[in-house]
Amino acid sequence: MPSADWDLFQSLHAVMEAGSLSAAAKLRGLTQPTIGRHIEALERRLGGPLFVRSPRGLQATELALELKPHLAEMSAAADAALRDATGAANSVTGSIRITASEMVGVEVLPPLLTEFRETHPGVIIELMLSNATEDLSRRVADIAVRMTPPTQGALVAKKVGDIQLGFYAAPDYLARHGAPETFEDLDHHAVIGFDSPARGISELPGLKRPVSRETFTFRSDSDLAQLAALKSGFGIGVAQTEIARRHGLVRVMRNANVFTLTTWVVMHENLKGSRRIRLMFDHLVAGLSEYIAGSRSAP
Repeated sequence: MPSADWDLFQSLHAVMEAGSLSAAAKLRGLTQPTIGRHIEALERRLGGPLFVRSPRGLQATELALELKPHLAEMSAAADAALRDATGAANSVTGSIRITASEMVGVEVLPPLLTEFRETHPGVIIELMLSNATEDLSRRVADIAVRMTPPTQGALVAKKVGDIQLGFYAAPDYLARHGAPETFEDLDHHAVIGFDSPARGISELPGLKRPVSRETFTFRSDSDLAQLAALKSGFGIGVAQTEIARRHGLVRVMRNANVFTLTTWVVMHENLKGSRRIRLMFDHLVAGLSEYIAGSRSAP
């Protein structure tokens, strides 16, 4: 097969990500007919259809699904090349792409990133929030803040400490329902937790009692939704001690096992030569270390 234009593959990737020609056109800044022509050209070169129409919209064929992981890698590599090209290796200008969990990205990182940007105004910050462990070897991001030890090779990693968590509730909830003192008391309270059974069990190892989806009265796999429910007075939930203090939440069940999240800052070893990436890496290590130290004294 003759080599296909990367522009065509970009359009295919956009359609698979966006789900329609019109949405892909907006994503790429092109017209819908142009995206359609790109897909048709690829289908001619590949010798088969990439999508079929259904009442739910465009459905990817097996051929398209086989290409999907390769398209993701090509897109990540192109984005990384663009970030690298925005600034010289020894300068502190250009883009830095950081990935972190929802909670850390929304509640912890913003002041650290603001401080860095004030010191280095030539830097552009790209923040990708995901509770999944992104593969930095594919340069999906330049730096990752992770709650699990890195397992991929060719990475530079720094452990910054253990984030403390505990059981908390809003003052108005406790005024209405009282405070639980034991795990057994939770049977009489609204409990905030996960919608996915597998995640609920793996994320709450210290309960020493069966945990399932039915354990929770409020269920969401979004950490931010859980925090919002906790702040609103819905029930009892788990929160980082520093975030709980910031939002005026009250610690309950102080004698219960305390959860910890071991926290790492990680980057690809090829980026050690980039001054802006190295400076951001060191800045996040210092800032998160200070955050974790402060959380130990939080109520």
